Amino acid sequence: MLSVVVLIVVIVIVVTKKSTTTVVTETVTISKGNIVNAITATGTIEPISSVEVGTQVSGTIANIYVDYNSEVKKGQLLAELDKTVLESELKSQQTNLASAKNEMDYQQKNFARIKELYERQAVSQTDYEDAEYKYKNACYAYERLKLQVVTAQKNLSYATITSPIDGVVLSRAVDEGQTVAASFNTPTLFTIANDLTKMQVIVDIDEADIGQVKEGQRVEFTVDAFPDDVFEGEVTQVRLEAKTTSNVVTYSVVVQAPNPDLKLMPGLTANVSVFTMEINDVLVLPSKAMRFSPDVALMKKAPKPSKKPEGMPDKGQMNENMPANANKEPQQDDTKKMIWLQEGEDMHPQRVKVGKNNGTEYEVIEGLKEGDKVVVSMKEVSVQEKKQETNTNNPFMPGPRPGDNRKK
Repeated sequence: MLSVVVLIVVIVIVVTKKSTTTVVTETVTISKGNIVNAITATGTIEPISSVEVGTQVSGTIANIYVDYNSEVKKGQLLAELDKTVLESELKSQQTNLASAKNEMDYQQKNFARIKELYERQAVSQTDYEDAEYKYKNACYAYERLKLQVVTAQKNLSYATITSPIDGVVLSRAVDEGQTVAASFNTPTLFTIANDLTKMQVIVDIDEADIGQVKEGQRVEFTVDAFPDDVFEGEVTQVRLEAKTTSNVVTYSVVVQAPNPDLKLMPGLTANVSVFTMEINDVLVLPSKAMRFSPDVALMKKAPKPSKKPEGMPDKGQMNENMPANANKEPQQDDTKKMIWLQEGEDMHPQRVKVGKNNGTEYEVIEGLKEGDKVVVSMKEVSVQEKKQETNTNNPFMPGPRPGDNRKK
């Protein structure tokens, strides 16, 4: 969850001498906190590994041995097709193979006999070549039928559907007695997830934010099914493939998320926060403190600063012709900023060095310490107006007496 830095707002009232007006400064107290920057997106929870189990042969589903949510092991029997036709095909091919073997043996003996007669010049060369031709064709036919028998045996094995992995059955697309056809594509019978204790979230990140996402960054996400639970994960892959939907370009980011309690189910929508920057336990300076520029006229009414950095003008040297941002001297280093500190009724400029930021808060590297009060605004109000505001806001002030508002 995003850490919240509590900024203690202190209102310091400086009453100018011989004046009916009050200079009011608003300050924040520097304290330690966390600076984070996160990208929000939505994604879908999926198993890390899932397999669609199908069949390469057509037939009728004879038996189904598993159902939805069944836990299975690798090699476990899931279903069986009717094997009558496939077994008949195998027997037919085996018979053809035996016939081809018989033919090959006969042609081999015949060729050996003709060859012996040819060597004695008892038969013509034509008879020799004819016997050789028939013998070779018989050998080729035998080898071809051996392969057909192997194919028939393999098809018969396809009628027994087993699990290729250990896992859980997510879906079952067939029932007993249903006919499946595998003429053009493999029909899906079951979908099995490998391990539901380890899930992943496929997050769609906008092209404007994808440059900030890196592998190893921490992720938090919630799902509507468990709104009070915050799940954690880690970016494991930033895919380079771009997807365009309604002229919006997004990239898929894979987040691995442990799921030991099995609360995360495939298909849930996740509201994801990817933490692209996290700095913990540092001094935090609000950005509005660096945007503050004291009004010259009000500075003349304020007490003279007790100290100032080199190059800054004295309050007495200020005049209406000086720019309102006189305290903001040009900086060559973007990490060096000028802010104003409040010490009692004394306000003075202070140079600080800042580090990383999330747009609204900066990390303080040097120049401030915990407990310092930094001015973020200044205004002048009348003493009477301030008293009225104080009385209105003070819950301990006595309220109006009965009858005070009656018409006179």
